[in-house]
Amino acid sequence: MSSNVWGYLPDSGHRAGTALVGYSVEAVDGSIGKVDKHSDEVDSAHLVVDTGPWILGRRVVLPAGTVTGIDRDEEKVYVGRTRQEIKDAPSFEGDEHASSADYLHQVGVYFGGFPLV
Repeated sequence: MSSNVWGYLPDSGHRAGTALVGYSVEAVDGSIGKVDKHSDEVDSAHLVVDTGPWILGRRVVLPAGTVTGIDRDEEKVYVGRTRQEIKDAPSFEGDEHASSADYLHQVGVYFGGFPLV
């Protein structure tokens, strides 16, 4: 496995160029929201997830390395983190965060590696 949390795992089912916006996101212990945005950029691939009302409509960034599977037929992305871990992730305050090296570093340190699955 690669130590880069910002790249999709080889067995995640990700295909470059696949539009993931609108896909449901499933944590290991239940649904957490929908993909609002995503990036396939090398070394900074990630999903921006709108968590909806369960944590007051907050958005969070999930590094691509947290993705354990993508089901195109069901339009679902599976991540190897719990709902609580995602809830406790650094806040995503807006699009300026998506390009901020400091913010992405903070998120990368928080998630620190690979899916739990």
